[in-house]
Amino acid sequence: MKETQLKPSGRAPTFETHDWQGNPIEPFCSHPGMTLLSFFRYASCPLCNLRIRELITKHQQFLESGIRILAVFQSPLERIAHYVGTQSPPFPLIPDPDLKLYRLYGVESSWRGFARAWTLGIPQVYRAVVTNGFLPGTMENEIHRLPADFLIDRNGRLIEVYYGRDIGDHIPLEHLFSHSLNPTLKMERISNRT
Repeated sequence: MKETQLKPSGRAPTFETHDWQGNPIEPFCSHPGMTLLSFFRYASCPLCNLRIRELITKHQQFLESGIRILAVFQSPLERIAHYVGTQSPPFPLIPDPDLKLYRLYGVESSWRGFARAWTLGIPQVYRAVVTNGFLPGTMENEIHRLPADFLIDRNGRLIEVYYGRDIGDHIPLEHLFSHSLNPTLKMERISNRT
């Protein structure tokens, strides 16, 4: 683990920002469950759009697990609206063209990780571009930015920290769902079903 990277059980850096539609992002303590804070490359990145599609598909499961999703892109809001925003995700997309959040969370770039995705990750690239039609468009900031995922509890504690090894490497979704809800939230969900 690199010195600038965060570690599990540590504190998640706090921040104030808005999503691409101008809505303020609520702090971790305002959400009764956990927050998945995911960092992506630029808004037209095929691999990023494929992951967003997966998050959209599993969104109900995230809700039932008490996990809200926040997705950060190194693109300005106009590019987010033009590309990834057309998928109409039911969770906030955060523009961070100045890379303030990327620096805060130690999200880095790597040419080795860029090359790795184009060699070992060919099936994933094929699924993104050919099967799903996510073609690369305008690129903002660093093309070799690596993704990162952070699962954060309502007290701001880092439950999971995952720094991608290549430009398409995110934490496996099944791993996220293995985290149980806090007992209070579980009881609320059970009582709401009866």
